[in-house]
Amino acid sequence: MADTMDIKKEDKTEAVENKKLGEVKIADEVVAVIAGIAATEVEGVYSMAGNMTRDFMGKLSGSKMAKSMRGVSVEVNDDKVCVDLSVNVSYNYNIPEVSEKVQERVKNAIENMTGLIVLEVNIKIATVVAK
Repeated sequence: MADTMDIKKEDKTEAVENKKLGEVKIADEVVAVIAGIAATEVEGVYSMAGNMTRDFMGKLSGSKMAKSMRGVSVEVNDDKVCVDLSVNVSYNYNIPEVSEKVQERVKNAIENMTGLIVLEVNIKIATVVAK
């Protein structure tokens, strides 16, 4: 049984960290999932907003630029991450406060879970949703 875990993918970028027993690879999609979950945990965030056309084109291009999931786009270069989020905010919440909390929560979640350095977390408010 191998002492390391290796995630094999085609045309995907990954964060790689060398360890004594081998290397640890973190797929961009994993970072995107962490960001999406962290964002939706913030009070006032109704949901993530997706752009299906962008998501579809991103999957077709297979570029190293940004890997997307619904409402989340991440770019990982070496050990640094830039995150773009598109969120739907619940009505009657202060948008700047919710956005700041999302930025902090996403940054902390990614850095604590992956050891990567988050350079920026950009927020786009897609809509306001009345419950």
